[in-house]
Amino acid sequence: MVSAGLVVLVTFSVLSSSGFRGTLSHQWITGLTLTALGLVAARHWYPKTALAGMSLLLGLTPALAMLCALIAFGTARRGERPRARDLAVLGCALLPVAVSVAYREGWQGGRWQYAVQVGLLVSLVGVVVPGLVGTVAGQQDRLVRALRERTAVAEQARQSVESESRTAERSRIAAEMHDLVGHRLSLIALHAGGLELALTSAAPDLAEEAGQVRRAGRDAMEELRQVLGVLGPLRRDTGTDVLTDATGTRPDIEALVQESRAAGVGVRLAWEGGDLSGVQPSVRRAVNRVVREALTNVHRYAALTEVAVAVRVGEASVLVEVCNGPPPTPPAATTGLGTGRGLAGLGERISLLDGRFAAGPTADGGYRVLAKIPTAPGPGGPVASGGQAGEDLAVRLAPADAGLPAGVEAARSRLAVGVSALLGLAGLGATLLAGLTVLQHSEIYAGPPPQRVVHLGMSTNALVAVVGPDSPAVRSAAEGREPARPTESTHCVYPYTSTTDAQDRLMITRYCFDGDSLTDIADFTTPLAR
Repeated sequence: MVSAGLVVLVTFSVLSSSGFRGTLSHQWITGLTLTALGLVAARHWYPKTALAGMSLLLGLTPALAMLCALIAFGTARRGERPRARDLAVLGCALLPVAVSVAYREGWQGGRWQYAVQVGLLVSLVGVVVPGLVGTVAGQQDRLVRALRERTAVAEQARQSVESESRTAERSRIAAEMHDLVGHRLSLIALHAGGLELALTSAAPDLAEEAGQVRRAGRDAMEELRQVLGVLGPLRRDTGTDVLTDATGTRPDIEALVQESRAAGVGVRLAWEGGDLSGVQPSVRRAVNRVVREALTNVHRYAALTEVAVAVRVGEASVLVEVCNGPPPTPPAATTGLGTGRGLAGLGERISLLDGRFAAGPTADGGYRVLAKIPTAPGPGGPVASGGQAGEDLAVRLAPADAGLPAGVEAARSRLAVGVSALLGLAGLGATLLAGLTVLQHSEIYAGPPPQRVVHLGMSTNALVAVVGPDSPAVRSAAEGREPARPTESTHCVYPYTSTTDAQDRLMITRYCFDGDSLTDIADFTTPLAR
């Protein structure tokens, strides 16, 4: 409301200083201003009604054009039904013209042509232009909402895929554990059974102990199946290769690199430190999976780029890094064979080993996969994105330009909207002022109203309603150059005028009153101030 009042005050001041105050009295101007502010306050609940009311007031005074523009913009922007919105804006655009013609006695003594042009001008500035801009802004808002909804749906789908990928990876790990541990338990049960048979005749007491070992191994095997079943079905889709003692070792990784080279991908391998033959099978399997999945993605999306595979074996951890350059063809134009599950599954596997995993684009448009895996993992670990190690990997993956914080972006967006609104209102105000100036210097504007409208005996208010209020600028120009006033006159009115004669002299009409009755009308000219 304060902003709206400021807009009205500034507009009235500018128009009054330029001679466009109109013929309304101060009481009318105050009433119209309060009514306009009420319509501005009601525009959120009754936008179309507020626009119609403001359009009616706009036909009485151009000073309300800026407020009408605000309401027209908001009404058109919120219009969900295009037909109803367009009809409302069109109907309200005709109201200022109709009111201006009906009020033509206030526009230079009944000149309807001038009234029509003023009505068209204020309608264009206050209703039509902001209505069109609001329509475009509303369409943009609806498009942004639709894109956000699609983004939210895509994010939900991505999270669902990641969750399914984690479940599948746990199932794959369960199958690997079943193969490894189950094989060992089967050997224990087998050897215990053989020992039981051998000791049946030689040492019956020991044979009973061997039988207990055999039964314990069998029970452990069954319990292992039950426990691993919690992680998912024991599927055997553990990859294209079978888990062996060589999985994840240097020869195994070299074989993966050689396969990619044979497929036409330029791959370089850098191995630092000792071999991984002595670490746990789960660690070696994770190293194999990281390299295999990263190279598979390179085959799908960046087959023509150079790839660097680095494995750094330390005392406490293994760091695996696979990095490729920017693909010559954008990823959107590739085959699209990927499901997005591989990297999420890798993150789940690494987190279960108490490791850290990160994957993302590089600053030059390439892609990098990083994994830090403990050589002796604990029973369980935190999520992949937590901890100092995870932060270190995230920093290494961060692009050069990470962008501004969300709060700064929001503030900058609001500032841009505010500046655009101010510039738009300033442009409309300048257009209104320029249009009124052109109209007042046109042939239709013929200076003071004809004498048939103004007659002796009129009251001051009746005269002001026709010719407009007293203009201090015209009074100052007439001082010292006007004819002598009648001796009985108590006061005179000098309406605003900018009409000049052939000698470029300002044509002034003076109205003198005796009390509240018009007694004298004098026309004279005065040179323009240069």
